Amino acid sequence: MEAEFLTDRGKVRQHNEDAVGVFQNEVGLLAIVADGMGGHLAGDVASGMTIAMFETLWKEAENVETPDAAEKWLKENIKKVNKALHEHALAHSNCSGMGTTFVGAICTSSFATIGHIGDSRCYLYNNDGFKQVTEDHSLVNELVRSGQISKEDAEHHPRKNVLLRALGTEDTVSIDLKTVVLEEEDQLLLCSDGLSNKVSDDELGAALKVEASLKQIVTELVELANENGGEDNISVIIVKKTPAVLNGDGPC
Repeated sequence: MEAEFLTDRGKVRQHNEDAVGVFQNEVGLLAIVADGMGGHLAGDVASGMTIAMFETLWKEAENVETPDAAEKWLKENIKKVNKALHEHALAHSNCSGMGTTFVGAICTSSFATIGHIGDSRCYLYNNDGFKQVTEDHSLVNELVRSGQISKEDAEHHPRKNVLLRALGTEDTVSIDLKTVVLEEEDQLLLCSDGLSNKVSDDELGAALKVEASLKQIVTELVELANENGGEDNISVIIVKKTPAVLNGDGPC
């Protein structure tokens, strides 16, 4: 696996409340984007705690070689992290109400298991094209799903940023899970809404088609989001399944 990530404060916000992490162990790779929310700097705390806890948990992870095991691991550890965030918020008044979105992918040599809460997204680019894997847990997305507004209306809805689900804001939370098969050269793109709100799906898909390094691509995507306004923090991770090496010593 090859991965690259970048997070940026954007052009308007004073602080970056996004946090990202890419962690490797013997099982595979774990990539996470967390977009924090809350009072003064509390979003930083929620997203930062999430990344730090998952880094530790992934180092200790065992027996996550199948999709069922990967989904079980994500579900169990989301509960642990949610409990820690919620208890921290209750114990520290300056963090009251804090929470974070979560989108994470366990990537192995044959599959990727994606879990998400909130409106940070995961996309898949493969031989079938480019598509969104996750579905936003947001008010406007629910209005679109129920036919009350169009997708076009959703882009400019005044309550566009209202989430129906977040990590750490309640004592319990549920995570949506999905597993996809990974073929050689397939790519996953994980991002906060600071990217997806400013760069269209067509532009995102076109960026992944370009023959360039992953570092170049993530840099160009962040720059594009900033050129289009950069009102929010911007975070992106790209994970690519690279060709296997016959002796097993190289990247998977």
